[in-house]
Amino acid sequence: MKRILTTLVAAATLAASLHAEEGKLEVAGLNFKFDAPWAEAPTTGMFRAGTLTAKVEGLEAPIEAIFYHFPGPGGGGGVQANIDRWLGQFASKPESKTEEIDAGGKKITLVTATGTYNDGPPMGAKTPRENYTLLAAIVPTEDSNIFIKLAGPKDAIAKVTEGFKKMAASPYVK
Repeated sequence: MKRILTTLVAAATLAASLHAEEGKLEVAGLNFKFDAPWAEAPTTGMFRAGTLTAKVEGLEAPIEAIFYHFPGPGGGGGVQANIDRWLGQFASKPESKTEEIDAGGKKITLVTATGTYNDGPPMGAKTPRENYTLLAAIVPTEDSNIFIKLAGPKDAIAKVTEGFKKMAASPYVK
């Protein structure tokens, strides 16, 4: 009985330590580290290189951080072109800011925009979502950029913003 109890305690301790470890998502040779509430999810859809989801209190469905990578010089367009495209996904000019995060000598561009977001697939019908925030990052690689995009209700995005920033910079932060 004592041996069984000891084995169960050891197994529980191992499971807890494995659960406490941060997760990693590899995209274009970079390892993005993330903590709860983020979890890796199956990647579906055109152009997606990775997907993380987060269950946020008050929302029925998890929110998705979608990673895009288009290999080769200029793949996916430049920084300003993507910022302009993201801001253009709002019904009218959103309240927005762009900042740069220094990550081990690499410059991560972070865009935050709030307003009425036109939600939907790139070439499909759009649903206007009032009081939505888009949080996006542009992470440089040797030959192109990785684009990470997250959109959802303003209050939900506010709850995950710091973890998103940390995750976006993680491949270059030791």
